[in-house]
Amino acid sequence: MSTGKLPLYLLLAFQVLLQAPGSPDQRSMPAAGPGGFRTEEAFPFLHFDFPVDITHSNDGTGRLFVVEQAGVIKVFENKRTSANASPFLDIRNKVSYGGEAGLLGLAFHPDYRRNGVFYVNYTTKAAGKLQTVIVRYRVSASNPNQADSASEKVLLRFDQPWDNHNGGAVKFGPDGYLYIATGDGGSWGDPHNNAQNKKVLLGKILRIDVNGSEKGNYSIPPDNPFSGNKEGLREEIYAYGLRNPWRISFDPPTNILWAGDVGQNKHEEIDIIVKGGNYGWSRKEGVECYRTRNCEDPAFIDPVLDMPQANGERSITGGFVYRGKKLPSLSGKYIFGDYISGRIFALETKQGKAVKNSLLVDKVGQISSFGVDADNELLICIHLTGKILRLTTVN
Repeated sequence: MSTGKLPLYLLLAFQVLLQAPGSPDQRSMPAAGPGGFRTEEAFPFLHFDFPVDITHSNDGTGRLFVVEQAGVIKVFENKRTSANASPFLDIRNKVSYGGEAGLLGLAFHPDYRRNGVFYVNYTTKAAGKLQTVIVRYRVSASNPNQADSASEKVLLRFDQPWDNHNGGAVKFGPDGYLYIATGDGGSWGDPHNNAQNKKVLLGKILRIDVNGSEKGNYSIPPDNPFSGNKEGLREEIYAYGLRNPWRISFDPPTNILWAGDVGQNKHEEIDIIVKGGNYGWSRKEGVECYRTRNCEDPAFIDPVLDMPQANGERSITGGFVYRGKKLPSLSGKYIFGDYISGRIFALETKQGKAVKNSLLVDKVGQISSFGVDADNELLICIHLTGKILRLTTVN
């Protein structure tokens, strides 16, 4: 959903213009890619208010959970005929919502079936300041479709200098640790240089051990890049130099961590995240220098895919490597999209390098998030219409 640069009211106006009949940008793109794909409503009888994430609980029930930006998580059966999505968690009284702020991410503990624990990422106001909060909750002991709102335990809390660039994703890795995507704190051009500052949590991918208690309600994985340092560097940091990594995901067969990092004014990028990696922002935007004429630092990791905004992509939404069975031609390809252009792509890579990036579908809408169900089939959140889509082939 990350709009990257625009306030919501300007974004909406821009989107209307972008999708207007006869728009040169829209006329220049086919309605579907050469692979013959289209989208359809996955749950035509359901509607959500500004959905920003969708996931499953990996507990054998197959249920799906949709995160609504204002502060509600809805739960429902993964059936096309589902007509009711009930509130699983309602924390609207805690969430500061608007623009790029709100309830932004959800992750279920790998052992959720046994412990009933899940984690959320949201923004709130404290003493007039916007903050990001990473919180643990438990499911109700008597109702599997209802969270215990009184079970809240705060793991992390940190200030956001501005209202934009909050990141928002939370995902468990194959190592059992929780990964947290944070934006650079907002405004324009990272004026505080947060993304390169290893003493702050902004502009980073964080990694914490939620089963430990060294830091209160979590611990630092011993192999984190700055674990045990004496220079005041934040031990939670796993990777840095990111602008606004709105959506991240793991590919279980390869254990690769993917991120879509929203660009400034020239480039969008897809990154493969590695431990200790520095992705260059704000000295670099994509493959070009941003703050300086000399940005050829060997420590900087270039994106696996750089997408010039001149082509229409202006707010990248990271996705998933497809591992489902219904669309075999997409197997092993990284499927992602863009909030502004409404296009969905399939990226083929080999040994961490881009081989081919193919357009699958055009004019989809405001793609705020991708998710997968328990069968690894892909789902797509459309922010403004409140619909959940799926990819299918053209008959």
